[in-house]
Amino acid sequence: MTTAPSDADARRAVAPVICYPNSSLPKPDMALFQRVLGAATVVDTRFAAPRDACTFEVPAGGFFRITSVEGPQVGDLNLWNAHDLTERFYSGKTRALHGTHVTTGERLWSSFPHLRPLATIVQDSLEWYGIDEFGGSVHDVIGTRCDPYTGNLLAGSQYHHCCHSNLTRALAAHLGVSAQEAESHVHDVLNVFMCTGFTRDTGQYFMKSSPVRPDDSLTFFAEVPILGALSACPGGDCSSEHSSDEAACYPLKVEVLVAEAGNLQGWSSPPKNGYDQSHGL
Repeated sequence: MTTAPSDADARRAVAPVICYPNSSLPKPDMALFQRVLGAATVVDTRFAAPRDACTFEVPAGGFFRITSVEGPQVGDLNLWNAHDLTERFYSGKTRALHGTHVTTGERLWSSFPHLRPLATIVQDSLEWYGIDEFGGSVHDVIGTRCDPYTGNLLAGSQYHHCCHSNLTRALAAHLGVSAQEAESHVHDVLNVFMCTGFTRDTGQYFMKSSPVRPDDSLTFFAEVPILGALSACPGGDCSSEHSSDEAACYPLKVEVLVAEAGNLQGWSSPPKNGYDQSHGL
């Protein structure tokens, strides 16, 4: 243990500063999105089976809705630009811009050099949960996805139905490529419905029983053409386990909804980031 300096309390008392003030971010037209969603119809439905994953595609200007069915279940979500897999969901920058958890009106941002909204959350039936007494909340962008590599590191296991592997299999099947090729595109996730936070004493990532119940849903507006993959986590509601067959698990439903193009008058897909990429050279 190091010895605290005489001014330790004063150093701890320094007020924090928000790293990325987000008041200048472009604001989504939520009234437009809600109006268009009200006129949208379901054109495709997919199911992520328990301890497995599904893929889905959404046109720019469409919507996709993730719904818990049969029982409490969390899901791990990957998103890509359907026309360019190098542009994918960037959980770290989304966290930096919006916070550790996301809800209605907030956006999922894409990777460099694109850095633009991939999708905007337009409805969240769990928005009421807020932040609980433990610092927990739902829909986090802090967890990386359960994976077989960490399981092997910590427990020597060879478990094949972690979310990372589920997403890999689903993407490989969709693209018609090997698991090894697909795996390079799998990335850190939005943990849909998962209730998480950081412990106040050690700062460790924690999970607790999700408040999600059947018919709870999270709905997104697709800002660009989307290829998505959703894993129904082997942890079920993530109240105790996340990398084994022990937890009760249930399917997750994904619906793709589309309205007439004319309903989106005044909206256009966001352009790629304007930085010139010269990097000072």
